[in-house]
Amino acid sequence: MANRSRRLRKKLRVDEFQELGFDLNWAFPAGTTEAQIDALVDAFIDEVIEPRKLAFAGSGHLSWEGMICTQAIGKCSEEDRQIVEGWLKGKGMEQVAASSLFDLWYGEPA
Repeated sequence: MANRSRRLRKKLRVDEFQELGFDLNWAFPAGTTEAQIDALVDAFIDEVIEPRKLAFAGSGHLSWEGMICTQAIGKCSEEDRQIVEGWLKGKGMEQVAASSLFDLWYGEPA
């Protein structure tokens, strides 16, 4: 491992500045209304994303895809991943899939 200054480690997003996140996909059951979609996405943000200081970037209609990361420089945990996945499954969402954690700057681990 190279002996890098704190400033360079931060610029490169490595070591203590590494950021881990995960991809997320899910589908609403057929026949879900616009109002139900809006209510679930709002509840997802209010009940899971904000309390855990996570961020969600994604979109969709009946089928959603996106990415989860932390609101500040940091690493999502395996617990974050399991809670997000479990919450969506608990709300009756289908095809819920959360990827393994990966480095947001340098991609999937080899």
